[in-house]
Amino acid sequence: MTTTLITGANKGLGHETARRLTEAGHTVYLGARDAERGRRAAEALGARPLTLDITDDASVAAAVETVRADGAGLDVLINNAGIEGRGPGNSVIGAADVTADMMREMFETNVFGTVRVTHAFLPLLRRSAAPVIVNVSSGLASLTGLSTPGTPAYAYPGVAYPASKTAVNMITVQFAKAFPEMRINAVEPGFTKTDLNGNTGVQTVEEGAEIIVRMAQVGADGPTGGYFAAGGPLPW
Repeated sequence: MTTTLITGANKGLGHETARRLTEAGHTVYLGARDAERGRRAAEALGARPLTLDITDDASVAAAVETVRADGAGLDVLINNAGIEGRGPGNSVIGAADVTADMMREMFETNVFGTVRVTHAFLPLLRRSAAPVIVNVSSGLASLTGLSTPGTPAYAYPGVAYPASKTAVNMITVQFAKAFPEMRINAVEPGFTKTDLNGNTGVQTVEEGAEIIVRMAQVGADGPTGGYFAAGGPLPW
């Protein structure tokens, strides 16, 4: 039995990923900051609720102890929780208005939170016969995409969110090199309609979760240290 933890899974892409992997036979820990929302979501899917705030050391430590005490171990970690941080009227905050405090808040969740959770759960993952980490990134993390006129990402004016997700890509590469026995990859779900972007996306969560679910189930011979969308590898 494969045991999987998904952060930020009480709604959106995380919830759909939890649904799909539960149906595929995984024992899924559904991570959520709000204990009651997490409990309701997990109950509806047949998953296990796990109160988990990725920005809080004590919360993450308590989550590790819960999983350890259950005795199921951990085979797959999906770092899904994240924020985009839009401004008034759901506007993207561009270079003229971004502040250091905005950048700090974005990195606290998207970057430091990813590292915090990964580091805390490494001991459990390293006991697995086939450990997998999936870091949910973005097409906006691609330096190639954002710097190439005519690409979908080129017109995006935001600073903090792309920078944070580019950092997630670097974390993915370096962790993959450090732990070659693991399959560690970053994924781009696509512009999906979720609360993250004020429901401005053009894809359904079913479409967006496809690459997350696929990379959560890679075998021991699967890719590692890569950056993938549903259509294949992406340029860094």
